[in-house]
Amino acid sequence: MSKTAQLQRNLKLIHVVAIGIAYMSPFAVFDTFGIASDVSSGHVPMAYIIVFIAILFTALSYGKLVKKYPTAGSVYTYTKNTINPYVGIIVGWVTFIAYLALPMINSLLAKIYLSTGVPGVPGWVWIVGLITIISILNTFGVKIAASINVLLVVFQFLMGAIFIYLNVRAIVEGPKHFISLNELFPANMEFSGVFAGAALLALSFIGFDAITTLSEETMKPKKTIPKAILLVASIGGVFFFSVTYFMQSLFPDVSVLQNIEGASPEIASIIGGNLFLSFFLAGALFSVFASGLAAQLSASRLLYALGRDEVIPKRFFGYLHPKFNSPIPNILLVGLLALSALFLDLRTATSLINVGAFTAFSFVNICVIKNYFKYKKEGSLNFALSNLIGPLIGLGFVLYLWSNLDWYSIIIGLIWALLGVLYLGVSTGLFKKEPPQIEFDELEG
Repeated sequence: MSKTAQLQRNLKLIHVVAIGIAYMSPFAVFDTFGIASDVSSGHVPMAYIIVFIAILFTALSYGKLVKKYPTAGSVYTYTKNTINPYVGIIVGWVTFIAYLALPMINSLLAKIYLSTGVPGVPGWVWIVGLITIISILNTFGVKIAASINVLLVVFQFLMGAIFIYLNVRAIVEGPKHFISLNELFPANMEFSGVFAGAALLALSFIGFDAITTLSEETMKPKKTIPKAILLVASIGGVFFFSVTYFMQSLFPDVSVLQNIEGASPEIASIIGGNLFLSFFLAGALFSVFASGLAAQLSASRLLYALGRDEVIPKRFFGYLHPKFNSPIPNILLVGLLALSALFLDLRTATSLINVGAFTAFSFVNICVIKNYFKYKKEGSLNFALSNLIGPLIGLGFVLYLWSNLDWYSIIIGLIWALLGVLYLGVSTGLFKKEPPQIEFDELEG
């Protein structure tokens, strides 16, 4: 290992925002519309407003913590230094399962899309091919991966804009009308279905937190990362609301469609014909590719932070290539683990993401709340609102999301957490040895 190799600060705001949006996968709005519309009784736009407001409080908590700890590691770093080193390591361990599961999901989606278009090719070819290409691109450094993500994200938003235009044209030319302000709200203010839809759609916002793992590769991280977090969450919220507003206006009742789960491709075919459907499916594939690229990038940086702390073997996980300044062993390992998509289904992979993401969201809010009681200023109402009330609202919504998880997901999470506790107990001599600390002042740059 080169003694001088270290993560380089090459990323600007646009790169970080692109990675966050790519990880969040804007095209997820199309994958979930049919099911969310059915669950919320045709009030998907309102469900997105609710989940955006709720997620915004967690995003603000991330922004506060990244200013204090502008290093790679995300929620692992925050929890370790705010609550307890052992707790931080376990939280990082559980969170990593989401970073690992997303490349699996993207590989599975790529197989589904491509197998539909080219049924003669075995499905495993698409999984192996996607993971191989993503691993190679990430090996050459974060700047290349970020630049590619910028282009892929622009294409996705372009497809989204065309989709909206075709919806508007169909509404204007047909018997449908644009949803009014009153129609955004459910009849008799029955919000139970809307909240159930919001819980389902919360997964659309997973990704804004992934960019915190890039703090050490970002210029002026204390300023850039918090701004990027809010931009990613806000851009996603506006995009998701806009797309679903016009889709819901055109199809207030999705039961008229042949396939609720595949509602968006069917709508794309109805409003734009087979030509637009081809471009729409290309956008879906680009979304899968961009999200997979960003997910592997973030996972490898989280492993690097754990390795550098010697929580896991430093020789392997803390290695950076002297030329590319990228954690190549971690990139390759994440790629190999993602090949488990050959043996898993979407339900299992999605369960892993739920557990990891909700754990991260919970502990980020808890860390800010703990800091409030440590640094509280008597008589400062603004400090209490932003460091206690806001995080409590964010935590409350995340706990609601936890309550909507099935037992299958929770059991998987508990087993994974138990494995982490066992490893940590063995590696620290039954918790007698303190895990090492990072001197953050040396890394702010």
